[in-house]
Amino acid sequence: MSRQRLTGLPSGRRGKYAVLVLWLVLVAVAGPLSVKLSETQDNDTLGALPAGVESSRAAARAEAAFPDSDRPLAVAVYVRDGGLTDADRAKVDADRTAFARYADGGAVSPAVPSEDGRALLVSFPVAGDDERRATAVTEVKDRLAVDAPGGLRTALTGDAAAESDVFDAFAGMDVALLLATAATVAVLLLLTYRSPVLWLVPLVTVGVANQFAGGVVYLMARYGGLAVDFQSQTILTVLVFGVGVDYALLLIARYREELRRHADRHEAMRVALRRSFGAICASAATVAVGLLCLLAADLPSTRGLGTVGAVGIVAALLAMTTLLPAVLVLCGRWLFWPFVPRWSPTAATDDVTVDHGIWRRIAAVVGGRPRAVWIGTAAALVALTAGIGNLSIGLPGAESFTTEVGSVTGQKLIAAHYPGGATAPAEIVATSGTADEVVAAARAVPGVARVEAAQPSPDGTWVRVSAVLADTPDSDAARTTVQRLRAAVHAVPGADALVGGPTATLVDEERTVARDNRVVIPLVLAVVLVILVLLLRALVAPLLLMVSVVLSYAAAMGAAGLVLAALGHPRLFVGVPLQAFLFLVALGVDYTIFLMTRAREETTVRGHRPGVLRALTVTGGVITSAGVVLAATFGALGVLPLVPSIQMGVIVAVGILLDTLLVRSLLIPALALDLGARTWWPGRLARPAARPTPPAPPAQRVLAGS
Repeated sequence: MSRQRLTGLPSGRRGKYAVLVLWLVLVAVAGPLSVKLSETQDNDTLGALPAGVESSRAAARAEAAFPDSDRPLAVAVYVRDGGLTDADRAKVDADRTAFARYADGGAVSPAVPSEDGRALLVSFPVAGDDERRATAVTEVKDRLAVDAPGGLRTALTGDAAAESDVFDAFAGMDVALLLATAATVAVLLLLTYRSPVLWLVPLVTVGVANQFAGGVVYLMARYGGLAVDFQSQTILTVLVFGVGVDYALLLIARYREELRRHADRHEAMRVALRRSFGAICASAATVAVGLLCLLAADLPSTRGLGTVGAVGIVAALLAMTTLLPAVLVLCGRWLFWPFVPRWSPTAATDDVTVDHGIWRRIAAVVGGRPRAVWIGTAAALVALTAGIGNLSIGLPGAESFTTEVGSVTGQKLIAAHYPGGATAPAEIVATSGTADEVVAAARAVPGVARVEAAQPSPDGTWVRVSAVLADTPDSDAARTTVQRLRAAVHAVPGADALVGGPTATLVDEERTVARDNRVVIPLVLAVVLVILVLLLRALVAPLLLMVSVVLSYAAAMGAAGLVLAALGHPRLFVGVPLQAFLFLVALGVDYTIFLMTRAREETTVRGHRPGVLRALTVTGGVITSAGVVLAATFGALGVLPLVPSIQMGVIVAVGILLDTLLVRSLLIPALALDLGARTWWPGRLARPAARPTPPAPPAQRVLAGS
């Protein structure tokens, strides 16, 4: 189907009804499925690593050799600062008896006292499936509070407690995020359109797109094996609302412009959709293909985000180029009340830039001294990068939540009275014939506080050895100890030893993320560059845009570093920089796509300089509104109680605002003006013979409804 036929369908007198009926059917099918999307979540992927890394291989070997090894551990800690009393010990003994009903195999290990005599630990693997474990952990927490002597502090930690804390923290958060995002978008649309009705149309349309995307993702997860976790479902909502409203703002602005030139609203929409369709499709392609680049990542949580996000972008594209124009045409001009765009027979020759007073003045400043503008803007962006020094990679587990949860409290109590790694030891799995040598090698490693006796597997083939680290599991010192421990046990002949456990997982996670950064970042840049070259039919302009995007990303990280340091969250989760880079490159380049496609369109008619300035003037308001909306939707991630979500929201929101207010408004147009027609090299517009003669200035008149 040609572009003209495709864009003519939703704007046609009969076609608009066919489009509406089609979307009613789609929503009727997809809506109920979208509601069930959370049922398909597999949040194990949030902390999972590739199967080939050592910690994953150690876990797989332990699970096969020791059937109980996959049971999450619950660790109850009892602390009295003045020293434990007989009543405290009686409480611990009673709890151990009660905990046996929840323990895998019905056995709870003896209480482990601290050297200072102020604390006791009771640990056991929790039996049952996810639902039974959740119930068991809740009952264990309740039991800890029953009959506790005054002054005795108790807490539950370990993998089972942490799993429960995550579940409790995010209960109902998908609905809260959806409401926060929708409310944010609604307020911004009201401010943008200053109309009591118009704002509802893009909001309802993007809501429909979100339901459609959720239904498609549910089917892919249910029957296609697509991995969906809480993170990807969260980003899906934010992307659909943010990008969908961006497309709506662009289309409605062009539609308003054409309504003044055409008496027939159907024809006005047909022209508006045809002229904006290319930029919207290029934007969607850039973001969707950029997201699909995440399929090259090894980290499962990063890789799974790609397909889910791409589905959301495609859903937003379809809804905003079919359903939205159909609804707008069906409702008519009155939607714009009280600023209704009226048809004028002279509108085709009127100077529409007079309707954009602020942006006309900004364009005059940029056009007056383009070199000074782009140098000054670039210098400001470079100065912002200094804030990167406030950031570091590696978010401690105790700082993952915005408020302290029970499992973190337990970790702190244990750290005060036991070796740092007491609740999360390194686990060595080796051949049974080398048990003594492996234990001896582990005990000789600096940073290992204690090595337990080797535990043989039921078939006698393997042994499992727990090595308690002297430092807290997520510290740099613990990571270094694990690397030394691996080197020591790997050197034992015939041991075939593997080292796993929480700290080993962190070591492997850092290596995996570093590999993903080296692969995915160049891939994203290359894909976006190719799309820009094809869209603009030039090489210089796309290269300028890519340089500006990278500079913008660095400035965004610096500015976000200042904000996150003020919020108390400067230590980034390892996956945040790569994901933020993708969103800022793919989404940030959207606004320059909108600007430069309009600039190219105007240049073919008016010449390079007037074309660029006119494009900046007429697109300035709508693109700025789109950027603010998108930044605000990512800012809505702040309602979530997880620090990585807040970090992602801050970085992307700051980056989008920088792209919108500085890069697209000042840096790019000033560079294009300074370079002149060479911006379009080696395309046709760069050749002197192809440069048009600018038309005579039209009569300037303030249009009706402005």
